[in-house]
Amino acid sequence: MSAAGEQYIVDEHGNGVAVILPLQEYEQLQEDLHDLAVVAERREEPAIEFSEFRKRYER
Repeated sequence: MSAAGEQYIVDEHGNGVAVILPLQEYEQLQEDLHDLAVVAERREEPAIEFSEFRKRYER
């Protein structure tokens, strides 16, 4: 994933050491990481049928 707004900070040898991202892109990445953490946390939960989910949701 490469965005047009990325800027890189390099050391004296030209090795990349950091990235500067637009704030909106950083916030989106943080949100995505949170979502993935929630998915990983709930990975072992049993699945339910959509009809059951719908019943629970409509209550």
